[in-house]
Amino acid sequence: MTRADRQAAPRRFQPLRRAVKVPVWADAAIRLLAALALVFLVVLIHWFDRDGLVDHHDGHVSFLDVVYFTMISITTTGFGDIAPVSSQARLVEAVIVTPIRFAVIFIFVGTAYNFIIKRSWEKWRMVRIQERLSGHIVVLGFGVSGSEAVSELIERGTEPERIVVIDPSESRLADAEALGCNVMAGDATRDDTLMAVRIQQASTVLVSAGRDDTSILIVLTVRHLAPELPISVVVRAGDNELLARQAGADNVINPVRFTGLLLAGSAQGSHIADYLADLASISGRVQLIERPVAESEIGKPLSELGGAGMGLRLYRAGEPYGYWQDEARALQRGDTVVEIIPTPETA
Repeated sequence: MTRADRQAAPRRFQPLRRAVKVPVWADAAIRLLAALALVFLVVLIHWFDRDGLVDHHDGHVSFLDVVYFTMISITTTGFGDIAPVSSQARLVEAVIVTPIRFAVIFIFVGTAYNFIIKRSWEKWRMVRIQERLSGHIVVLGFGVSGSEAVSELIERGTEPERIVVIDPSESRLADAEALGCNVMAGDATRDDTLMAVRIQQASTVLVSAGRDDTSILIVLTVRHLAPELPISVVVRAGDNELLARQAGADNVINPVRFTGLLLAGSAQGSHIADYLADLASISGRVQLIERPVAESEIGKPLSELGGAGMGLRLYRAGEPYGYWQDEARALQRGDTVVEIIPTPETA
């Protein structure tokens, strides 16, 4: 089967998920061992206190009788053929055995809840979330850059439920989950992983895998699955920026180059670097936004936008034009405007 055939073939639905820290078999084994340890403790208690028990069948309490009495006592069956008769034996049953009985019951009830009810409910819930995913933001990699991007998105008003984070690290996913994001442990270079988060219905993808080669491979995979989806990627080597764009990235961010811009700005003025950092964060006094031109703005120059913003650049047919250029003297339908506005707190 060719790659195109595999792509066209129906795929098995994979819900959002997180790998559990303890394997299922290990969790079940721990619970079973805890229950057996408590049962063994009760057997020892009954054995050492067997003189306080009476067997109505043959009058002799053997070790097998103690095991039998322990099991029917813990399971609250209580046939009555063996019973505590001394005050000490009854006190032991009331004070020691009964709490252990409840503990064993809770272990088994908790196991049933965790493995049947809770897991089934969580799987059903995540499937429902995934089915409704549309217009969401997919973050591929939750390292330093990815986590900062998610925090900034939330600060800018993006609902955490609209953000899906994919990362192979469980500790990083735990941090993303604590922010309220949907998370999935997986390899973002694989088609199945991206299809599981409905990549074709996403509004944008942010790629920050930590390694340039991995990030570029992820961009190639995303672009193959979603040809029209906006992709932003972080690369750290300058010669990889062109490769990232050739792979299909719409925006390529080089943190090293941005740091250099801040340093250069600080060398030319004490406030330039501060203003650049102000623009980059929602916590600053101003911010840059991108939006389509409004109907009321068509025909007006870029410098006379409605509202409190100031137009800086427009994009027409994919080409950028500054506010000083002739193309910016009259906005047209379909233009995209980049403007600077005050943050809500400042406004």
